[in-house]
Amino acid sequence: MKGKLWAGFFALLAGSLAVTGFAPYHVWPAPLLSLSILGLLWHGCHHGRSAGWIGWFWGLGFFETGIHWIEISLHEFGGMPLSLAYLLIFLFSACLALFPALVGRWSWRFHDRPTSRWLLVTPALWTLSEWVRSWFLSGFPWLSLGYAATPKGPLAGFTPLLGVFGASAATVLGAGLLTLALLSLRHHRSSLVSLLALGILLASGLALQRLPWVHPLGQPIAVNLLQGNIPQDMKFVAESRGLIVQRYNTLLFNSTGRLILLPESALPYLRQRMPEGYSEALETFGYENNSDILVGLFSEPERGQYYNSVFSFGHSPMQAYHKVHLVPFGEFIPWSDLLAPLIHSALNIPLDDQQRGNPNQPPLRVGGQWVGVDICYEDAFGDEIRQALPQATLLANFTNDAWFGSSIGPEQHLQMAQTRALETGRPMLRVTNTGVTALIGAHGEILERAPRGEIFNLGGNISGYGGVTPFVLVGNYGILALCALALILSLRWRPLR
Repeated sequence: MKGKLWAGFFALLAGSLAVTGFAPYHVWPAPLLSLSILGLLWHGCHHGRSAGWIGWFWGLGFFETGIHWIEISLHEFGGMPLSLAYLLIFLFSACLALFPALVGRWSWRFHDRPTSRWLLVTPALWTLSEWVRSWFLSGFPWLSLGYAATPKGPLAGFTPLLGVFGASAATVLGAGLLTLALLSLRHHRSSLVSLLALGILLASGLALQRLPWVHPLGQPIAVNLLQGNIPQDMKFVAESRGLIVQRYNTLLFNSTGRLILLPESALPYLRQRMPEGYSEALETFGYENNSDILVGLFSEPERGQYYNSVFSFGHSPMQAYHKVHLVPFGEFIPWSDLLAPLIHSALNIPLDDQQRGNPNQPPLRVGGQWVGVDICYEDAFGDEIRQALPQATLLANFTNDAWFGSSIGPEQHLQMAQTRALETGRPMLRVTNTGVTALIGAHGEILERAPRGEIFNLGGNISGYGGVTPFVLVGNYGILALCALALILSLRWRPLR
């Protein structure tokens, strides 16, 4: 019993260690080391139930450490009692930890054949678990291991090839090779072979980064990304409207870019209820300066039907995008007849009954580019973002991460946007309310970024891109097919017990 407690404690610490592989820390070897510790703990288990518990403790440490910042939106801005917010985060993390727990339980069935288990079964099951987590109950793909590779990790080369889940699979495979090397230390030849294979895997990722999947199109255009830095507790207060509009007017009318972006829900109006003449003023400014202005606004095209939207004003014809993938309990309440009274008694979130936009909305033709738009949390779903390609030459993310204060959450969110750029081979214009506003290159690199928590007009030049990455062509089907093949090969290697 004492040994099991110690194993759970070390698994908890190992899970927490893995979080340092992600932004803002970027210690890319940390997930490899963390998973290797988990592998050694699994190797010491005597039955699948123990392996499942070890996996659960690892997942609890991983998610509790990685998403603790949700407390800020629940307590500070949502009005939820602090003790209840901590309890809900613990329960949420405990549920998410079931995914690595199931991987441990099922991969243990290959326990006495470590080679097949670590080279085939565990990478496949782990990757499949992350994929399921990305869509189950509307999806929560946060902290998929592949994100830790972006942008400078040697395994980042697998991202445009197989997407973020392909990078996850490569990470787990690399950890498996390290685990095999540690398990065979007494047999120097086997250990050296595993380490050599790990070196080849890392070198392959570096080599893949050099492949020219995409290419720039035409001349760069000037862009301005306007970070208004409106505190979340002021954003939906009527008395703040004048300040918000004045701040964005100052930023906007001092911008000269061909494309000018304002973040999610930037202006304190519904699109249909903007003050008389204000829409015309935006149109006139854009037309006279050969600019297109993209503004995050809520809209109500029909009474009681609210959308989280982006509208264009200026030189090009007016266009709009309406958010498709909504955040449960933030933008809509599942089973609202049953849950809405309970949620509203504990949490104060404005506009939590929004409608979904059409999933087949085309890119916006603005600034001489085709811009694939996504709003806030939508950039967590790579298979959805790629739907705008190959037509889109640029991607643009409009978000408001003020909900998460000065925590690590917005940095993690930025890393996900970088991964979308890397997957698709398209630059990403990321404009936020309080940070992190950034110009992201087609290889996931940060070209320019605004300081967090400041009013800032981020200007720069960016080129549209053409061509397609393998991920754009096949989406997640590529890595899912490889996972299925790995499981089939493992069955041929050794039948299930």
